[in-house]
Amino acid sequence: MVASSDQRARFLASGVDDDLPIIDAHHHFFDLARNYHPWLSDRPVAFRYGDYSAIKSNFMPADYRRAIAGHLVVGSVLMEGEWDPRDPIGEMRWASEVARDHGLPSAAIGQIWLDREDVGEAVAAYRDLPLVRSVRHKPKAVAREDLQPHFAAPGSMRDRKWRDGYGLLAGAGLSFDLQTPWWHLDEAAELARDFPATTIILNHAGLPADRSPEGLAAWRAALGRLAREPNVVAKISGIGVPGQAWTLDLQAPVIAGVISAFGARRCAFASNFPVDSLCASFGTIFDVFKAAVHERPAAERLALFHDNAARWYGLAATGAAA
Repeated sequence: MVASSDQRARFLASGVDDDLPIIDAHHHFFDLARNYHPWLSDRPVAFRYGDYSAIKSNFMPADYRRAIAGHLVVGSVLMEGEWDPRDPIGEMRWASEVARDHGLPSAAIGQIWLDREDVGEAVAAYRDLPLVRSVRHKPKAVAREDLQPHFAAPGSMRDRKWRDGYGLLAGAGLSFDLQTPWWHLDEAAELARDFPATTIILNHAGLPADRSPEGLAAWRAALGRLAREPNVVAKISGIGVPGQAWTLDLQAPVIAGVISAFGARRCAFASNFPVDSLCASFGTIFDVFKAAVHERPAAERLALFHDNAARWYGLAATGAAA
């Protein structure tokens, strides 16, 4: 689903936030009674937000629609939820049923294991599932202090086997959603240069967890280097900080940093719900997003909240330029 021409025209004429149509470019659905997500169903794992027991429950379209009340969400993109790795295609078959029965999501990003022997089967299956427009496999990463200049561990973005799997995506018309800490973004830039036909959609702004002046400066520099590659775009999502309220003061430097690096035509806002409900309500998250860009022209705001995500995930032709 995308905004109607009337909805788009109304916002462009008014510039009022209440009229702003939104495509939420990154959220999850969970049905734990039916489906197996190891991190939600088994013992807790280390998680960047700390204790996540509050989200170890079902989150389905009815729950999502309650969460988004007060915002004009016209469509959404489902991100894979680290489903049972023994059955990477199962989640997207299930998601296709959910979309058929509930009208959401509008598109989806499937789990894939680029360095497994069955990667070709997974790519072929996703090519034949109309809901799936992109895939995600979190590449091997290390702590910032452990990163070596020529890091190329198995499962990393420089690993030959992983890259061989990645090389199959363009032929299937699939984009790649990349989630990795910002200190691995130089590897991502190499990947973008070596595979120019594949769009990389950076998740969660490159995970700028360190909000010290020094941490933000290093993150901005890495983001700027990645943004030089024309086939890379960025989602502003998943930027909560444990123990800190989701406020404009906290998030404005990150939002401004991503848009400064990539430009308003290569960024999109997303909720990361229900995961980011650990940090704030959907309403608070999007109120802050809207406040951070309120002074920008209406056409740029429409691109950030709707048009760019629609273009990336093939939802409809829109007025936003590439």
